[in-house]
Amino acid sequence: MTSTLAASGIDTTASPARALVCRACQARYPLAAQHACYECFGPLEVDYDPAALARVTREQIEAGPDNLWRYAALLPAGQDPAARVTLDPGLTPLVAAPHLAAELGITAPLWVKDDSANPTHSFKDRVVSVALTAARALGFTRFACASTGNLANSVAAHAARAGVPSVVFVPSDLEQGKIVTTAVYGGDLVAIDGSYDDVNRLCGELVETDEFEDTAFVNVNVRPYYAEGSKTLGYEVAEQLGWRIPAQVVIPMASGELLTKVDKAFSELVEIGLVEAPAGGWKVFGAQSAGCNPIATALHAGSDTITPVKPTGIAKSLNIGDPAAGLYALEAVRRTGGWMEYADDDEIRAGIRLLARTTGVFAETAGGVTVAVLRKLVESGRLDPAAETVVFNTGEGLKTLDAVAGEAGPTHRIRPSLRAARDAGLLT
Repeated sequence: MTSTLAASGIDTTASPARALVCRACQARYPLAAQHACYECFGPLEVDYDPAALARVTREQIEAGPDNLWRYAALLPAGQDPAARVTLDPGLTPLVAAPHLAAELGITAPLWVKDDSANPTHSFKDRVVSVALTAARALGFTRFACASTGNLANSVAAHAARAGVPSVVFVPSDLEQGKIVTTAVYGGDLVAIDGSYDDVNRLCGELVETDEFEDTAFVNVNVRPYYAEGSKTLGYEVAEQLGWRIPAQVVIPMASGELLTKVDKAFSELVEIGLVEAPAGGWKVFGAQSAGCNPIATALHAGSDTITPVKPTGIAKSLNIGDPAAGLYALEAVRRTGGWMEYADDDEIRAGIRLLARTTGVFAETAGGVTVAVLRKLVESGRLDPAAETVVFNTGEGLKTLDAVAGEAGPTHRIRPSLRAARDAGLLT
């Protein structure tokens, strides 16, 4: 659970981070490579100096670089630009979606936060940049991860940019697009004959071996820092809306961590006085695939017991059957008055095509899940169509072409002549 690697560590004179704290029992630990509490085995997260956060101003952020490092004063590592391991992700488009809103019966402003614009075309560039910057400060010399695809892409690319060896572990049945877009960076790519949960379990064992003592697994031994990168999505949405928090957000869920960190980002911005909470607060909604929906199932049952499942379905980037942050996602959704829904494969495909047709954003399957769930939330009355809403697209559709390849193609096929074009109705 922790590394014995000798390292200079996180520079607490520059970083606002002060310790790691257990989400469950509040036990505190130094800023090291540790992800689980020794007292109760609960997950650890970064704890900050409130006074340091309170000194951050809008003007300071706005004067920063056009990437996530504009929020460096709110993150655990990366205050020194020369020490960053990064592709400089972030500041991705917040796309107005009036046509999508009209089709779904939403009357308030609807926005799509499109993180497919990141360097490796998913939001994972955010978490990897923060995690590997912390990993370098902690003295690690090799980078690794367990992944459903997008994280492997990002770790391999970051390692290539930094000139550091990488080894990433993925399920062997991953989409070919994600295999290629990881392997091309030249690091070791290990395909495991099993589910993501099997892959993650193996990585948890590897991190405890002497042979992997110098290796930072971004979502295992440096996970607390990795998770903090997700907050930058929430920071950006608020800044791009003119320092305003939307009334509602709809977020895809795999482990559930992204949802909890966007909610945390909003809370932090309010606490340090950079924004005001909307009247009545904000509501957080979670979106899962029907083939892997243990968090939503628990919510629907009114339960705190999240029963692991064996994932199925086309939304492989969300296929985490035993979600590490599921309980905390439940807490965030219940506390804010939101809800969770799930979508089957046909609904996911329809969601991908609906988003593309109405916004020009081509999402991977996780984005299809989010849009399909948005539709269900509106139809069920769970989501207020008169309240400003932001939905999150976390990845690029070119990575999951097979999902819609059988449904999207030429609308006409004609001979190369004006007569043929007229006969096909193209001149009317």
